[in-house]
Amino acid sequence: MLLSLLRLRTPSLADPTCYTRRLKLALSRSISDASITSDLTAEEKESLRGKLHRQRKTEWKRRQGGQSFLDYLIVNVRGGNGGNGCAAFHREKFVPHGPPSGGDGGRGGDVYIIPTPHMTTLSSISKKIRGEAGGHGRGTWQSGKSGSPTIIKVPLGTVVRELGRDHPLRAQDEWEAEEAALEGLPPALKRDKMRENRWVHYPRAAEDNVERDSFKEAEQNMYKVERERRLERRRRAIESPIDLDLSKEMKEDTSIDAPLGTRRQEPPGHLVASGGQGGLGNTHFITAENRSPKFATRGQEGERVTLILELKLLADIGLVGMPNAGKSTLLRALTGGRVKSEVASYAFTTLNPVVGVVRVAEDGTFEGSLQHGAVYGETAVEREHEQARHDLDRQTIAAEDITSTSPYSFSAEAAVPQRSGHYFDAVEDFRFTISDNPGLISRASDNVGLGHSFLRAMERSLALAYVVDFSQPAPWDELKVLKEELEQYKPGMSEKARIVIANKADLLASTGDAAEVEEAKTKLKHLEEWAKDNLGPLDVVAVSGKYAQNLKKVVRLMRSYVEAERLAMENNVELDSPPSAPSLEETSTP
Repeated sequence: MLLSLLRLRTPSLADPTCYTRRLKLALSRSISDASITSDLTAEEKESLRGKLHRQRKTEWKRRQGGQSFLDYLIVNVRGGNGGNGCAAFHREKFVPHGPPSGGDGGRGGDVYIIPTPHMTTLSSISKKIRGEAGGHGRGTWQSGKSGSPTIIKVPLGTVVRELGRDHPLRAQDEWEAEEAALEGLPPALKRDKMRENRWVHYPRAAEDNVERDSFKEAEQNMYKVERERRLERRRRAIESPIDLDLSKEMKEDTSIDAPLGTRRQEPPGHLVASGGQGGLGNTHFITAENRSPKFATRGQEGERVTLILELKLLADIGLVGMPNAGKSTLLRALTGGRVKSEVASYAFTTLNPVVGVVRVAEDGTFEGSLQHGAVYGETAVEREHEQARHDLDRQTIAAEDITSTSPYSFSAEAAVPQRSGHYFDAVEDFRFTISDNPGLISRASDNVGLGHSFLRAMERSLALAYVVDFSQPAPWDELKVLKEELEQYKPGMSEKARIVIANKADLLASTGDAAEVEEAKTKLKHLEEWAKDNLGPLDVVAVSGKYAQNLKKVVRLMRSYVEAERLAMENNVELDSPPSAPSLEETSTP
């Protein structure tokens, strides 16, 4: 019986009415933005439908495998509503008719936004944020409690912008929402609704209040103040809209002369939406003609704004390359495997940016170089075979000397521990961050593929590093596409490039044949000449990310780039040319 009821209540997929309804819903979702503008042609609507479809498909792919990275979000923010004022009269023993004693409503809570280094994505932020409402006033002159501030925490590097009044995705403000709700009503009913939204009456006194001259005068004053407040809000939105660049963490502003034991106040952040003022109690409306007013005002609604949150990662070095160029493998090799980025033998493995930290000792040794014999580009099948081989070796090989396996053993040439992790803390001299970004394809500047999501992730990098697959017949063609896409997205962005990393060099001349070795050298020389003629004075280094070969030189060059850029930022001086670095002939391959 239960199953039959469920079948009756559940619409069949073959039902034409249900199918039509679902089709209309799908079409409304795909052309939701196009329906706002009625003057779009059929071709423009079809193009917009395709873009929205690709965007939904991209977000779906990025959510697979538990990935929840989000770098672009539109948020509707509302300040807390003010509490209503109270219309009451004082009552006590032997005083049956006391004076007006209605308290004021509490102020609504403000909404602030503050950057924090403990977040890396916008996925935990709600799309609708509302401040805490103020408490209502009560009798015996008791005012309502003010709402607590609401703080929105966003990652460092987030850019916050307010949508303009002409933007189709902007939410209505409180006055526009009221006008939309009252549209089509008769004038008398519209006036009653507006009074209901603004006034609180003593029980059974509403009809008498609206006929009094004192109420009409108070109503006129309220509309005058409300009109001025609306004009001021619009003027502020036009002249000084919200535009924040949250690239630095806010610090506590504590005076050194403060008394001992003074509590430290954490900075609330930047104000984005103010809470509404609380309503006035009936004590504020006492006049010479009306000594017992029986009306009070409701609290004002909080400010409504629509914000665009755009996350731009703050990485020192950004890796730029085509899909399957070995960027994730290179990042794992540079960090000693501490970054758990996904590595596979197919393109578009990385769908979200990943940031890793490279730690360097004073003599140039970096943490990833201590993992002797490690292979970072293994697929799942390769890892299984490698684990089986290690298990067999563990059974057949005798125990080694304890000094070679001690975590506190040091090399003879430099006092660098032979293990990474916290053992490296004692000799760490410099660190910088590297971001592994999704693969760049042609027309990424037109938002094809991951498009703008990927390009936004590297826009804040101090320097960029081109990563090409050196095993391809013409790796310089990849460099040409990379530079063009960076320039089309933002003119001058390709000038941040400092180095060309020719990855997968282990696939060339792997047998040691003299002819193949000579061919590889010729290919590298051609890549250097092409980069010099088309990209400028960039360093070109051939490496093997899978076997961590020739990475010490890459780390040394990257460190020089980061140090120069940080120094330039501190001095507020822009470099006219990339910092000089040793040539291939002057440095030896490690």
